[in-house]
Amino acid sequence: MLVLTRKVGERIVISEDVVVTVTKIRGQRICLSVEAPRTIPIRRAELAPSQQTADQATSGGPVPSLV
Repeated sequence: MLVLTRKVGERIVISEDVVVTVTKIRGQRICLSVEAPRTIPIRRAELAPSQQTADQATSGGPVPSLV
């Protein structure tokens, strides 16, 4: 696992065409914008229960949500 610290306006480049930008930080909450092709599905973990269940089985615990 890679853990990064970012400030508002800073970006994380995941691949050539996927970029995550920190748009707002308010207390314990952050807002992220994700730039990616429409062909790449982007879902919150709680909205993808089958993937979350599979991730929990392999990691041994709950998967944190980004949004």
